Amino acid sequence: MDKHNLDGDEAVRSTNDDASHCKRFAVQLGYWTDPYLPLLVRSTERKTPEINRGYFARVIGITNIIEKFIKAMEGNCQIVNFGAGFDTLYWKLLDAGLSVKKFVEIDFANVTSRKCHYIRNNDKLIRGLHSDDEEIRYSTSELHSGVYHLAAADLRKLSEVESKLAECSMEYNVPTLFLFECVLVYMPIQFSHALLQLIADKFSTTFCINYEQVNMTDRFGDVMLSNLRSRGCSLAGVEACASLKSQEDRFILNGWDGARALEMNQVYHSLISPVEIQRIEKIEFLDEKELLDQLFHHYCICVAWKDSLDLKLNLLTID
Repeated sequence: MDKHNLDGDEAVRSTNDDASHCKRFAVQLGYWTDPYLPLLVRSTERKTPEINRGYFARVIGITNIIEKFIKAMEGNCQIVNFGAGFDTLYWKLLDAGLSVKKFVEIDFANVTSRKCHYIRNNDKLIRGLHSDDEEIRYSTSELHSGVYHLAAADLRKLSEVESKLAECSMEYNVPTLFLFECVLVYMPIQFSHALLQLIADKFSTTFCINYEQVNMTDRFGDVMLSNLRSRGCSLAGVEACASLKSQEDRFILNGWDGARALEMNQVYHSLISPVEIQRIEKIEFLDEKELLDQLFHHYCICVAWKDSLDLKLNLLTID
């Protein structure tokens, strides 16, 4: 791999730290509760109210859909979080009494090695991994317990992904939710298409949540792309982010039964309770609502499903 690609990979990896610091600051202000994030992310920096509300909508919107899936499956399901970074979803679901058969996180090795280190050195995080019949296995960049698995792979290399899923003892006939948060957009389109096709081929019943940019062909989208390029971070898969339809189409083209995408302004007002919105809007004064509307217009959640067991997964879409 040439130096340009290596530099680009490093810039993509750094987005984990950026997102983690944003979430940490929003949690610190009280947008949502996460007692585990400060154990993985020690430092924070001030963010604008628009950024904080954006992350609130992202975290709460995605969490609501995941909880709906687990309840519908009555816990007989698996979750795979691709490009998970320092996400704490596993521990938060445990606290909510929502257990699953298997929870797998996959990311670059230099991200998983740091997360592995933090988990190993914190009793509160380790407690959630213990099961009665299996010991926790560690390596420099991986951690495997009975339910939770943290594995290292390059998502552009399907052989690595397949190998890691096998090592985590995934059951291909069990309903499985796949989560992507600003992951596919950093991969050239042929790689993201191949990964989505692999999932559709190997898993008989699957549900996907993808959060990333949308409506990127206008002036605001151009500015977003320019800002990212100035940090050495190009959106290699941005062509799938042209519209809600292009977001949906890439799933249909790669073996999925159906898909539905909603801009984040729709998610904010339809998937989050009015009481919660009222509460968080009192945390910080928003000087310019137009900027938040623009941000919400340029991010979306797309859900997709492949429902061989006829579990009515299409009914779990965003209302």
